[in-house]
Amino acid sequence: MRVSKISRTTKETQIDLELNLDGGDIDISTGVGFLDHMLTLFAHHGGMGLVIKATGDTHIDDHHTVEDIGISLGKAIYEALGDKKGIVRYGQMLLPMDETLIESVVDISGRSYLVFNAEFRSGKVGTFDTALVEEFFVAFTSNAKITLHINMRYGRNDHHIAEGIFKGVARAMRVAMRVESDSVNSTKGMIE
Repeated sequence: MRVSKISRTTKETQIDLELNLDGGDIDISTGVGFLDHMLTLFAHHGGMGLVIKATGDTHIDDHHTVEDIGISLGKAIYEALGDKKGIVRYGQMLLPMDETLIESVVDISGRSYLVFNAEFRSGKVGTFDTALVEEFFVAFTSNAKITLHINMRYGRNDHHIAEGIFKGVARAMRVAMRVESDSVNSTKGMIE
């Protein structure tokens, strides 16, 4: 079973997360409505079961909650993948979201690296700070120990840009995490 449970408590957030890479229930409650929407899309398009219950200091702003959930989800994926035996390892998706086109490419390499080339036209989608999309993926990538390239080919609507990013990354991850053999997909014989 490719599953993981993460509980993370700081002075800023309390996060309980359950992940099943091969499907299951999706129930997201973070206290940040737009993030709930993005993570629900992420789990659905990634073919994952994902349950997150989080509270945070959103009376200040959403930053700590978004970043700490990125950390927790990255750790959960890293743990659930285990020794990474048999996974495809690489995945890519070119995802249209109405007028927006997002390219997402991932290598489950054991090496953390993020390239984020997307620009938002305004600072907010509703009350959500659009700069937090990149912050989420910085935390996620670092803790999942993956290389991730996100490139916005074009787009105008900030909601569509964010949604295209979350869906595209999820679809690329779904391909990369798929089990295709009984050996590690590396000439080194291991992926950390």
